[in-house]
Amino acid sequence: MSNNYGIFINGSFIERDDKLLVKNKYSGETFATVSKASKEDVLKAIEISHKTFKDFSKTPAYKRANILEKTSSLIIENTKLLSETLASEAGKPIKFAKGEVARAAETFKFASEEAKRISGETIPLDASSSGEKRKGYYQRYPIGVVGAITPFNFPLNLVAHKVAPAIAAGNTIVLKPASSTPVSSLILANLLTQAGLPNGVLNVVVGSGSTVGDIIVEHPLVKKITFTGSAEVGESIIRKAGIKKVTLELGNNSAVIVDESADLQKAVKACTVAAFANSGQVCISLQRLFVHEKVYDSFLDEFIKSTKSLKVGDPLLDDTDIGPMIDIKEAERAENWIKEAVDKGAKILVGGGREAAILHPTILSDVDDNMRVCREEIFAPVVSVFKYSSFNEAVERANNTDYGLQAGVFTKDLEKTFYAIDNIDVGGVIINDSSMYRADHMPYGGNKRSGLGREGVKYAIEEMTNIRMVVFNLS
Repeated sequence: MSNNYGIFINGSFIERDDKLLVKNKYSGETFATVSKASKEDVLKAIEISHKTFKDFSKTPAYKRANILEKTSSLIIENTKLLSETLASEAGKPIKFAKGEVARAAETFKFASEEAKRISGETIPLDASSSGEKRKGYYQRYPIGVVGAITPFNFPLNLVAHKVAPAIAAGNTIVLKPASSTPVSSLILANLLTQAGLPNGVLNVVVGSGSTVGDIIVEHPLVKKITFTGSAEVGESIIRKAGIKKVTLELGNNSAVIVDESADLQKAVKACTVAAFANSGQVCISLQRLFVHEKVYDSFLDEFIKSTKSLKVGDPLLDDTDIGPMIDIKEAERAENWIKEAVDKGAKILVGGGREAAILHPTILSDVDDNMRVCREEIFAPVVSVFKYSSFNEAVERANNTDYGLQAGVFTKDLEKTFYAIDNIDVGGVIINDSSMYRADHMPYGGNKRSGLGREGVKYAIEEMTNIRMVVFNLS
């Protein structure tokens, strides 16, 4: 495909005069041009998805599975194209971009398997006195048109987490990718077509939230919304969606606890990646790091050394660890948060500098829990380090946030392990690894302001289907 892309409706790429210029996030040069959808285009995409659903929902599971498995293979075959696209449009270092491509292929593979496992169960109605001589069971049925709205930070795999389970369940999809990173979604649409996906099952419309997103969210023919993004936008979606299913994967400011019994070398390595990979633009990035006072100095020395070894630069180079943030505005915002923390007494141990959209990996100490770098999601390569004396205190401080997506705990103490599992109010507690671990088939989602519902292919399918109960009266 060329670097000029149309919107994708009913199996065809359609050019529009209104264009979006997609920038290479490192060089600032135009990487691709993408047609922007009008209101009429979005309405057409929804209508086609609605009409297509009637036939596609009856497609046998093995055929849906075959399409998804073929797509997985095509993603692997196009690793070079997709990874270079991610490095260019998202500023993601190429080695991490290749990892995202591999994960997207695996997500489609999982979906192909789960498509053949969608089932119900029998219900023992005679457990009730009214159920004597009755038999019952339920089945899952596809919900209809799924409206998917995805962010910039994983523009291929987070699309896969919405599109693949929707197809597995027999739904149709209207996808709005992030305007800063839409190209990988359009390449994926082409690969799905090559894999045999019928026209109209997936429609991709690019544009602003007000023009595209609001129409998708509010339209009565869209029966399910799945959104990944900020808590503020998520709250707006809830208000606008009306009576329909909504899954929200929202913000976080992940905590990791390093206990005195921890393997410090393992913890340092994992925390370096968790804090700074993808320039900290991951909702489960490490943002708050609690280290026991007995190992604080030794851990911090190694953590600083590890951070200083990271190579910052062109994401298309194989040895680059840190590329640019999504745009200069976001880098400036994070830089201002750092300055604000310093003005209130925080110390910069490493980093703090900015060059255009590149914010150098930054470690802060002497940070107060109420500073914005701790209270809110910074979504940048910035981590705040705290010293603690009591494990229970560390757990309490980890919970001192409006968010609750994932947390990490490094410890060899079994009692502390289960205390953390039982008491940290998050969707996932990762033991002896960072908050950033995710396998694409596990249930993934948060508590509090981190969202509603769970992703992970099997669990997304449950969110994208309706239960239909069947009862036989045998009397």
